Amino acid sequence: MNPENLNPYIVRGSTPTDPIDRIIYYHLRTKHQFNQYARSLGYLDWANQPNPFRRFEGAQLISLPLLKPDEEPFAPVYDAIYERAAVTCQPVSLSTLSRFFEFALALSAWKKAGESEWALRSNPSSGNLHPTEGYVVLPQIHGLDLAAGLYHYAPKEHGLELRAEFPVESVAPLLASFPSGAFLFGLTSVHWREAWKYGERAFRYCNHDVGHAIATARIAAATLGWNMVLLEGMDQDTVAMLLGTDRKEDFGEAEAEHADCLAVIWPAGEVKGERLGVRGGNQMPLFLDAATVKDVVGGIWHGKANRLSQEHGVHWDIIDDAAEASWKFASDAYSVPLPSPRVTPHSLPLTPHGISAGQIIRQRRSAVSFDGKTSISASSFFQMMQRVMPVAECSQLERPMPWDAWPYDPAIQLLIFVHRVDGLTPGLYCLVRDSRKVSFVQQAMNPELIWSSAPGCPADLPFYGLLEGDARKLAAQVSCHQDIAGDSAFSFGMVAEFEGNLRERGAWWYPRLFWEAGLLGQIMYLEAEAAGVRATGIGCFFDDPVHEIVGIQNLAMQSVYHFTVGGPVEDQRLQVLPPYGHLRRER
Repeated sequence: MNPENLNPYIVRGSTPTDPIDRIIYYHLRTKHQFNQYARSLGYLDWANQPNPFRRFEGAQLISLPLLKPDEEPFAPVYDAIYERAAVTCQPVSLSTLSRFFEFALALSAWKKAGESEWALRSNPSSGNLHPTEGYVVLPQIHGLDLAAGLYHYAPKEHGLELRAEFPVESVAPLLASFPSGAFLFGLTSVHWREAWKYGERAFRYCNHDVGHAIATARIAAATLGWNMVLLEGMDQDTVAMLLGTDRKEDFGEAEAEHADCLAVIWPAGEVKGERLGVRGGNQMPLFLDAATVKDVVGGIWHGKANRLSQEHGVHWDIIDDAAEASWKFASDAYSVPLPSPRVTPHSLPLTPHGISAGQIIRQRRSAVSFDGKTSISASSFFQMMQRVMPVAECSQLERPMPWDAWPYDPAIQLLIFVHRVDGLTPGLYCLVRDSRKVSFVQQAMNPELIWSSAPGCPADLPFYGLLEGDARKLAAQVSCHQDIAGDSAFSFGMVAEFEGNLRERGAWWYPRLFWEAGLLGQIMYLEAEAAGVRATGIGCFFDDPVHEIVGIQNLAMQSVYHFTVGGPVEDQRLQVLPPYGHLRRER
């Protein structure tokens, strides 16, 4: 593969300088092809496997309570989290923060094989490497016995590390334009954790994982009756300043963290009779004032980051270049209208008519093998399809959860290989997640595709048949010859509107394509569990051969993620242990 020929917008022999050309260059260079995979080390350097747990030595650790499933706050019925006004709004407290982090970023189990043990988490990760770190910025909240400041979440200890003390009088203005009870939630990435195994393609996977974590956090918030919105009007320098990732003195020789995103979370409705209104009116900003942030972070900082690997071997410079090219320098002072506060008259029982959201979240696993025979009903299949539809025509905060957290119209469409869905002919289908874009998607693909209506499909779902026939072998072939893509009930490729978005918005939009893919994938993970099957994400696929199936010939659309859903085959050699048995013995 000759990198000079990868990007048609780069003159042969030159180095790209425009950020958009640089990020397109990264994307094209890190494609897998039938005859050559993207560059990686080629083997696993086990001696330098990264520590999956970041800690800040010297920072105070505040333990969160280890809550049992039958302890308050109870998780509502799974379906209820998608219904507005169906979940009781909980106050922000140590217990509700504990439940929030349990469902968002905590350990969900340990697995053991022989002498080896490894932890699984609520937020999935490519290769279980977990490059994503979580933070909260807490003001002084009534009923929450924590100092105002920045906290890093330590999943193994299920606790919050106090990274910085922020003066109460400084934090209050920072959150003054948000609903009462609001706090901030941030995500960062340690690129090295993924690059250790996956090499140059790791930047893609880190951003998949950010998307998954955005979704787990939004869903965790929904179980508590809380809202969440990404503050996408911010520049990343301000995000890094608030989360402390720009403090080189706190990282030293430890692996750096890349500041990804920041969100605001707030209780929606009423808490114990207190009306949670909007202090700034009926509009909510999607940004923080940079000058106020600078004032806030002038407090006292604590802790030094631990080093995750003794040696790093190969350093993948192209990941650094992609991160730099896609850095968001500009801020946008825009806001969104807030919906009317909702009122929940009573608490919902734990499981009155179905499985609880907590059980679905706790049992979620990534399937490693499928049985090649399990089918799903058409009704279950179409419910899954409807869950990933953002209803782009609505104002943002009126969209279905979790798409109310996402301040963009959908940019990803699904190419679906249907193998075993009752009532659907096996073949290739397309779900256009924004009905306004059907024509665009059709024009980007082979004009000979049939675009037929599928039997039993809801009238408002833009779901079309493209090709009929057994697609199991093809699905596996383009997913790096992985049988899981063909042995499932169905699999799909997420195809993103690519170059047009980058040219219009900027190179910073590139990670957002992968965030949206991860967010979408997380919905499918939980929907699969609710339907009695299982799912798994597939980051390894042959990019251009996927495009060739439907005749995509340029950069208008690009494949960014694969996913597959079916009947799992469990590995009986593995022992499954509870997530926090080690802490319950100590506490």
